[in-house]
Amino acid sequence: MRVKRIAALTLAGILAAALAACGSGNSSTGGNAGAVLNIGAPNGPQPENHNPFLETSAAGSLGYRWMIYEPLVMRNKARPTDPGRAWLASKWDWADNYTKLTITVRDNVKFSDGKPMTAQDVAFSLGLLKKHPAFNLHAIPYGEITPSGNTVTVTFPRSQFTNQLMILEAAVVPKHIWEQVKDPAQELNKNPVGTGPYTLKSFTQQTVTLTARESYWQELPKVKELRYTSYNDNNAQTTALAAGASEWAFVFIPNYKAVYTSKNPQHHKLWFPASLGVHGLWFNTEKAPFDNAALRKAINLVINREDIFIQAEAGYFYPKIDNVTGIPTPGGEAFIAPEYRGKTLTPNVDEAKRMLTAAGFRYEGSALIDPAGKPVKLTMSVPSGWSDYVTTLEIIKDNVSGIGITATVDKTNQDAWTEAVEAGNFEAVLHWTEDGPTPYQAYRYMMDGELYKPLGTGQTIGNYGRFRNEQATAALRQYANATDDAGRTTALHDLQRIMIEQQPVAVTGAANVGGMYSTRNWVGWPDDSNPYAPAQPSLRTSLDVVLHLKPAS
Repeated sequence: MRVKRIAALTLAGILAAALAACGSGNSSTGGNAGAVLNIGAPNGPQPENHNPFLETSAAGSLGYRWMIYEPLVMRNKARPTDPGRAWLASKWDWADNYTKLTITVRDNVKFSDGKPMTAQDVAFSLGLLKKHPAFNLHAIPYGEITPSGNTVTVTFPRSQFTNQLMILEAAVVPKHIWEQVKDPAQELNKNPVGTGPYTLKSFTQQTVTLTARESYWQELPKVKELRYTSYNDNNAQTTALAAGASEWAFVFIPNYKAVYTSKNPQHHKLWFPASLGVHGLWFNTEKAPFDNAALRKAINLVINREDIFIQAEAGYFYPKIDNVTGIPTPGGEAFIAPEYRGKTLTPNVDEAKRMLTAAGFRYEGSALIDPAGKPVKLTMSVPSGWSDYVTTLEIIKDNVSGIGITATVDKTNQDAWTEAVEAGNFEAVLHWTEDGPTPYQAYRYMMDGELYKPLGTGQTIGNYGRFRNEQATAALRQYANATDDAGRTTALHDLQRIMIEQQPVAVTGAANVGGMYSTRNWVGWPDDSNPYAPAQPSLRTSLDVVLHLKPAS
């Protein structure tokens, strides 16, 4: 997922705006008698919409839906190999090669209107995902959903090993309210009722306030009030963080030391662990000469990932990936085939040139000529406002000049860029993948032939480079449908080999699940010493973070 980008802020601008920002929160004035936590996002004015199923609702955009509505299971994306934690489901059992799921619903859980949560509510909530494609982001093929006593049985037409945690992350809504809704996809849900520890207190387009309930199935949170402020842009969000008016946010700050952490070194913190999603340079494999794997491999071999991490990502935002498989480490270390462990990419111009000439490329002076006799030129497209992506491509432009490629960074508006990416109207773009509990999701996004759409076809979800390789597609299906770990391991190792041999994407960095937070009023935040949850305030696990927080004094 992408976030809005800004250029470096000036210190003068920060200080000038901070005077106004300090008045918007209580943390900068000392003391926190109201036990308030101020959470921010650079998402602009929000129309009132508390629909928990819609990513585009205010509840989805700012993340407060997870304080009201809870999932069956909590998945820690900061430690992707960890099993899910029981939440509204007290246990769950898969059978018949992950085509049958039995969920045991936790006892003694009540919605905020006082009515008990039952298996009927869980079954109804899963049924909403089945009926409404707009809610079913992972396209889960739900079959029969049957409640009985305190359990719910769900069947699927094929193995759901790769989707198992995504299925169990489903939020539960009260059937007695939502069964009255005529069109759930259009429902604004003005009076949200959930099982979470908070209820809606007030709403404006700029600030949403939640207040803690008097009763909850777990220990009541120490944070009594949550204030979500939606700032107009990254600049305003960063100003609020620097001033202490915003205590928790997810935003890219190119010069974070100067404008954020140095303002209060004792309390202003940031933690950005990698997930198993990746960012990289996607080649259009249906446009010559980028249909030639040797060219893609040579470009991959000369990219300076350390420069990208330090210069484009400020040394923290998208963690560097340099393993030859494109799998982030250390989170994905356990999945890397033995022959590739410890094998990293460092820029090697001489080896890249040898690789190219062996594949039929040649040089005229310093210019690289493809096997058809044409000079190799590369246009890399990027939205003009995405400063880190622009910098990354400028670095790659310089890197590929060393092997005789003339590159151009084409800066365009985001809508035009998105349309071009989906239609395959590009030579190369910087893009991202899905993440998941294993590297399968990222590899599928990059290499699955079942996601292929012909050039000119929009609404593409994954495989933007139009990569077609029967072995890769077969390995992905084998992984998804294997009946044991040995079969999945074999398939994943095959995918790593194909990735290295074909290089449809030159992976540059890992997606992150991080955030900035202040320890002035609250302690108990996740970090390297205790990575119990991601630090991103819009994820499901933001509730787990809030439940861990305690007053600083």
